[in-house]
Amino acid sequence: MGADGSQIGIVSTQDALRQAQDLDLDLVEVAPQANPPVARIMDYGKFKYERDIRQKEARKKQVRIEVKEIKFRPKIDPHDYATKKGHVERFLRTGARVKVTIMFRGREMARTELGRKILDRLVADLADSAVVESLPKQDGRNMVMVLAPTKKHPEPKGAEAKQEERPAAPRAPAAPEPERQAPSEVAAIPAEQPQET
Repeated sequence: MGADGSQIGIVSTQDALRQAQDLDLDLVEVAPQANPPVARIMDYGKFKYERDIRQKEARKKQVRIEVKEIKFRPKIDPHDYATKKGHVERFLRTGARVKVTIMFRGREMARTELGRKILDRLVADLADSAVVESLPKQDGRNMVMVLAPTKKHPEPKGAEAKQEERPAAPRAPAAPEPERQAPSEVAAIPAEQPQET
């Protein structure tokens, strides 16, 4: 193919290279499997640049799904459970999936049902904001479950979210400033002289 996309036909490699050099372009093999192989005369640097731009645009349009992980222990304190549940809720609000891991140590492996109870409790507590994407399963010394957010639209991130959360406080009207006298109008008050006794 020529630089303008027109068909040149079957030519020898030397002739094709000479034509590319005459046009100050590159000879690029497009279909090496074809018989005879298909080559194209083009500006390869420009082609690579445009291809990279197209790939970058395609990556921008892709939706990235983050997976956050939070770890629990079978004998977790109620306050720690509430704190970690709050973290899971925050991750789900931002649109991320959450991998919940229960870690077992030593003899705790004999009581894996304790870990299952914690996961069931977490699913029940987050029933309105999460769905179970993968059911709890034992993975060595860990029990793993993945939660996904139920709503499609994540909350806005950054400064916009903070502005939306805080309602604007009503402003009190400014107090009027007291009138000031010009320096020429101020009367000079003589300082009191100490009295002799």
